[in-house]
Amino acid sequence: QVHLVESGGGLVQAGGSLRLSCVASGSTRSINAIAWYRQASGKQREWVATINSDDTVAYRDSIKDRFTISRENAPNTVYLQVNGLKPEDTAVYYCNAHMPSGTPDYWGQGTQVTVSS
Repeated sequence: QVHLVESGGGLVQAGGSLRLSCVASGSTRSINAIAWYRQASGKQREWVATINSDDTVAYRDSIKDRFTISRENAPNTVYLQVNGLKPEDTAVYYCNAHMPSGTPDYWGQGTQVTVSS
């Protein structure tokens, strides 16, 4: 099993920055990739960014110039640096551990990001 804990969310003004953290524990060696998703109120959860086990990354087009995903191996932490925040970035941000085929993914509890205009 993998346990994910997100932190770093908060209330910021438009144009501000935050660094979101996702700490993974448990069977972390089995993780293929860590991704960030977000879900705004009344909307579907959407993918934001992924960092793979080989450190390759991918981003949603709408945020790729403002968000940066990175990792530190000790402890097993993945960060999402979010800059130039806009009100439309307001959402609960979730960390996802993508596991090998046949094993369900794991999710954290989420961290709220609220951007005021």
